[in-house]
Amino acid sequence: MVNINIEEIKFVPAFHKDFPEKLRNIPNPPQGLYLKGSFPDEERPSVAIVGSRDCSQYGAGMAKYYAEALSKAGVQIISGLARGVDGIAQKAALDAGHPTFGILGCGVDVVYPKSNSSLFEEITGRGGIISEFPPGTPPIARQFPSRNRIIAGLADVLLVVEAKVRSGTGITVRNALEQGKDVYAIPGRVTDPLSAGCNKLIAEGAGVALTPDDVLLALGIEPSGSSKNAAVQISKLARREKMLYSVLDLYPRTLDELSNMTGLGTAELLGILLQLELKGLAAETGKNNYIRKS
Repeated sequence: MVNINIEEIKFVPAFHKDFPEKLRNIPNPPQGLYLKGSFPDEERPSVAIVGSRDCSQYGAGMAKYYAEALSKAGVQIISGLARGVDGIAQKAALDAGHPTFGILGCGVDVVYPKSNSSLFEEITGRGGIISEFPPGTPPIARQFPSRNRIIAGLADVLLVVEAKVRSGTGITVRNALEQGKDVYAIPGRVTDPLSAGCNKLIAEGAGVALTPDDVLLALGIEPSGSSKNAAVQISKLARREKMLYSVLDLYPRTLDELSNMTGLGTAELLGILLQLELKGLAAETGKNNYIRKS
C-alpha cells in the first residue's frame, strides 16, 4: 500500500493484502484502488443501493427507508455518491450511525457532484471514498460504467430503488449479474417511467424487495421480527390512527390528500401522524409528505 500523502489518499495495488477480496475475481478487476478512509469490512454483509439521479419523492423515500433499515441490521451500504438515490441512501446510512462507502468515476479528491460536498466529507470520516482513477481525474461520462462494476463487485446484493428502462443503473445490474450477485428491485407504479426499469427487472426475474426484510433474507440474515411486531402495533391502534394508517401508501401523500381521504383537519392529522411516526408506522419524506413504513 502506497500512501500518496495528498489529502490522506492511499493507493492499494491489487496484489496487496488490504485489497478487497470481493474484487479479485470479478471480470476485468481493477489493478489497484485509491482510497480516502477505509474499505468495507469483508466480514460484514454489503448491499449496493442504486437508482435514478432525478428520483421522485417515492424513490427518495424508499432509498432513505431501505438504507436506514438495512444499516440498522448491520449491513454496509455501497453506492456511487451521485445525486438522487445514491446520495440519499448514503446519507440515511450515516444518519443511522453506520458507515457507508462511495465509489467514484473520478479521483477521490474530486467532489462530484458539488452538492454532495458535505456528504463526501462525512463519508471520508465514517466510511470510505474509493476509485480506480488517479487523484485529480475529472468526472467524465465514459468512466462511470467502469465505476459501476466496482459498486457491484463490493456488494453481496444489488438493490435498485428507482430507474428508467434505459439508464446507467442498467449497467450496474449487468455487472452484478455477470459477477453472480443477486439483484433486487423495489416495484413502482406501472404508469411511472421512473419505476419502469425496476418493474422490468422484476418481470425478468429480479428479486422483489417489498420490504427491507426481503433483502435481509437474500443476505441470509433473519429479520428481527419487525413485520410481526408491526402487525401487533397496527392491531392496537386507536380508531382514527387505524383510519389514517389505512390510507397511507408507499407513495407519499400530502396533508391535503390525507385530509380529503379521512375528513380530518390539519391539526388533528399532524397529531395522529406524529403518533404513527413514533410507533415506526409512518415517515415524512418531504415537507408535509408522508408514507406508510410497514
